[in-house]
Amino acid sequence: MTQGRADGRVALVAGGSRGIGRAIALRLAAEGADVAVNYRRDAEAAEQVVTEIRAAGRKASAFAASVDDPEQDAAMVEAVLGEFGGVDILVHSAGIASRGQRVTDTDPGEPLRLMATHAFGAHHLCRLLVPQMRERTRGDVVLLSSVAGANPMAGGAPYSMAKAALEALAGSLAQEELPHGIHVNVVAPGLVATDMGDRLAHALTGVGVAAELDAKAPFGHVCRPEDVADVVAFLVSTPYVTGQRITVDGGASPLR
Repeated sequence: MTQGRADGRVALVAGGSRGIGRAIALRLAAEGADVAVNYRRDAEAAEQVVTEIRAAGRKASAFAASVDDPEQDAAMVEAVLGEFGGVDILVHSAGIASRGQRVTDTDPGEPLRLMATHAFGAHHLCRLLVPQMRERTRGDVVLLSSVAGANPMAGGAPYSMAKAALEALAGSLAQEELPHGIHVNVVAPGLVATDMGDRLAHALTGVGVAAELDAKAPFGHVCRPEDVADVVAFLVSTPYVTGQRITVDGGASPLR
């Protein structure tokens, strides 16, 4: 049997029930990891991911928690550690979208909601899980950002602000945990063919789903969740990469 790049390790994938998170959970399992699948609302989708992972011969369970709630995060982490014994890989893929309003038209609560999910939620999980990673053979934190974190678009300030804060967290954590051998990296996709990507593509171009833009996209297709999962699988196995931000957009946007 070919050795996987995550053999014998345990991963917690926040937002692992759908979209990019789902693809990452399945890919890490295919690479030999046992996987804790976090979800907020869609228990059925999370259980489907768990079923697929178990069918492939790996251990998996679903855990409900809204990542923006520190008490729910603490309860989830306690449950995950109790069942799996430890976590080697944390992937923060949980996210919500902006409503597409300009700054002057934005509800003042929206930036708080976006920041709480993308940045504060990641901070909570890192605070809870990184200490025990220091005692593991290897620890990895991968935070899912977006090209919008460095290249904001009109109508998306809350989302871009939240992703920029997430990336600041990654930069600080990477420096703090370097003496402990923990790798911390950011993956920043462009438009991805997910439910969220479909809504964005429809709002900006009028297409029904993002995949309708395949002909305009680099390499003949809009980024798929599996393309992002490939990069995550690389990052949690490569020995000498930390504190980096890897863009996954094919080099250009099909939205232009």
